[in-house]
Amino acid sequence: MTHVKALAIKGIMTIIVLYLVLGLGFGFTFGDTLLMTIVLGVISYLLGDLYVLPKWNNMIATLADFGLAFLVIWLMGMPLSMGMTGGEVALAALFGAIVMAIGEYCFHFYMMSKEIGKKHYLETRTDS
Repeated sequence: MTHVKALAIKGIMTIIVLYLVLGLGFGFTFGDTLLMTIVLGVISYLLGDLYVLPKWNNMIATLADFGLAFLVIWLMGMPLSMGMTGGEVALAALFGAIVMAIGEYCFHFYMMSKEIGKKHYLETRTDS
């Protein structure tokens, strides 16, 4: 149940951030931002929050989330953006990734306070 709550918090944060930056700032549709939210949320939760954060620290996980957010937004934004140049999509991805990184930095404190992912990391580490 803790993963469901964490994913819900992350999903709400992500859809708000992406819609404010991409939807209102760059004209992406709500459907486009919702699709990016789902893809980015799942990938960043598994990689950034459950793997990188417990293994290293908040700053490393935030930097990883920044890079991941930039790539996902940029790569998904290219076919979804109607009439935007590659540079405009990259700029949208950069702004989105910066704001997402700020949100992720705060979200990681929640993850660490609930020790979500720590048990998984310890179990996989003792198996090897």
